[in-house]
Amino acid sequence: MNFIRTNIPDVIIIEPTVHGDHRGYFVETFRADKLETFLGYKLNFGQDNESKSSKGVLRGLHYQLAPHAQTKLVRVISGRVLDVAVDIRRNSPTFGQHVAVELTADNKRQLLVPRGFAHGFVVLEDDTIFAYKVDNYYSPECDRGIAFNDPVLNIDWMLKTEELKLSAKDTTQPKLNETNDLFEFGVDYYV
Repeated sequence: MNFIRTNIPDVIIIEPTVHGDHRGYFVETFRADKLETFLGYKLNFGQDNESKSSKGVLRGLHYQLAPHAQTKLVRVISGRVLDVAVDIRRNSPTFGQHVAVELTADNKRQLLVPRGFAHGFVVLEDDTIFAYKVDNYYSPECDRGIAFNDPVLNIDWMLKTEELKLSAKDTTQPKLNETNDLFEFGVDYYV
């Protein structure tokens, strides 16, 4: 298993080792001991989620506030997505910047999106199955979002706007500078 720090060092790309032969393949998709040794802190994933979507579906940018903030470990089981994590920690040197990584069934890459980041993805192939672990349960009262098309974020979603399919909720999210529901850089949200 290979762990790669991105341009925002807290967001980690995970490349599992794939063992394949004429019968197919085997891959460890999660190893808590290796990930926690790399990160230097413990994670307690308590829930797995899965969605199936058609090409053009954009989900995000979502996050939950403390005390129900979430770390997500995301991957694609079938198909292809562009996965995005946006730093929403005030006073962070990378505040408002994002990481965008293509996750596919073929490359088997995963992305660790820590607490303090908004997360979203756009589906690039029909019948894409997206799976993720979270370390905190869904909390409607702490659920928040940022506009996927906020020009300050400058995210290239790889599809034309008219190709995107969004929920009503995701079409009305505030821009980053229009919300005070953010995180503070340097605060340990894992205690």
